[in-house]
Amino acid sequence: MEGLILEDAIKILLAQVKKIEDVEKIPLLESVGRFTAKDYFAKFDNPPFNRSPLDGYALKSEETPGKFKIVGEECAGDFFDGEIKNSECLRIMTGAAIPVSCDCVIRQEDIQLDGENIFVPYKLKRHENFCFAGEDVKAGKILVKKNTKLNAKHIAILASQGFAEVEVYRLPKVAVASTGDELLNPNEKLSGGKIYNSNLFYMAARLKEFGFTPIILGNLRDDVEAACTKIRSVENEIDFLITTGGVSVGKKDIMHEVVKNLGEKIFWRVLIKPGAPVIGWKTEKFLGLALSGNPFAAFATFELLARYVLAEFTDNTEIIYAHTNAVMADEFNKKSPSRRFIRARRRQGRIYLQSQHESGSLYSAANCNCLVDIPAGTEKLSIGDVVNVILL
Repeated sequence: MEGLILEDAIKILLAQVKKIEDVEKIPLLESVGRFTAKDYFAKFDNPPFNRSPLDGYALKSEETPGKFKIVGEECAGDFFDGEIKNSECLRIMTGAAIPVSCDCVIRQEDIQLDGENIFVPYKLKRHENFCFAGEDVKAGKILVKKNTKLNAKHIAILASQGFAEVEVYRLPKVAVASTGDELLNPNEKLSGGKIYNSNLFYMAARLKEFGFTPIILGNLRDDVEAACTKIRSVENEIDFLITTGGVSVGKKDIMHEVVKNLGEKIFWRVLIKPGAPVIGWKTEKFLGLALSGNPFAAFATFELLARYVLAEFTDNTEIIYAHTNAVMADEFNKKSPSRRFIRARRRQGRIYLQSQHESGSLYSAANCNCLVDIPAGTEKLSIGDVVNVILL
């Protein structure tokens, strides 16, 4: 298919995503942001014993008020396994287990101490200052449901039940590469006609921000066979390949032939600016997305297309960008014959445009936190116009 609207291109890509059902068991702290592959249930009551909520003395409520002999002391983590008899008490600290023969705790501040005895001046109720076993969680209660994205609260709950590892779904394996003989890595010496590869670093860094570990193929030469060989070297290891460059109709736009040799094209060209000549493709092993090599075009189409694919692989809808309306604080005087996305900054419901809008410009994207979605056929945008924006 050729010349699709953005939404149709997204649908076609998502239809090709194979849901990841592989499960792996990983250490609890490494599971933050991952999705559980099963339900987790409480293994025991929590707290596992009746405990004191304060520093004081455990005793029998039916004997209050009155005088009590101190027969021992218990801190959190200790366990007093003796019996508290009539007119006896146990000095107890916050979090410590209340003896079975006691049914209340009096605050340390409220007693009168006399050597090895205390005097309780008022009547206590049964279970006063008393935390019951299982008050937080009963054994068998579901703690975390399957397909839950784990956060710090879930981690704490699972830790409180002694889970050191959790079973989660494997993350998609995403490879990134850029095409172009002109590209250099930042540690190489800049020479005539060469440029440093920013696209590769943007994609890899963005994947890290979303919680993925990118497989970096690096710079692919403008050679079809060499590019195919490099991609084949990882085809059994990846679920998704994102590349930049080589997608238009120039002499060195190699991705059309690369796709033909390795798999099949599912669409070419999306009716947007910048980044129209994007290729969606697939093989038996992975899904591919080939983006324009112009820095801002690569930036915009990664945000508009790749994020949806990443969200579909993981069921993590937080990756999908949000839409909202805002009011133009600046003018945009260019015509938009086709649907256009321009970089901007949204602040307090108003849109402030960045200084440059060319697809080859990168620096002005640094302060960009949204893209203004301009419909095809728009003559210009004026101050005060209400526009649709995509939040990045």
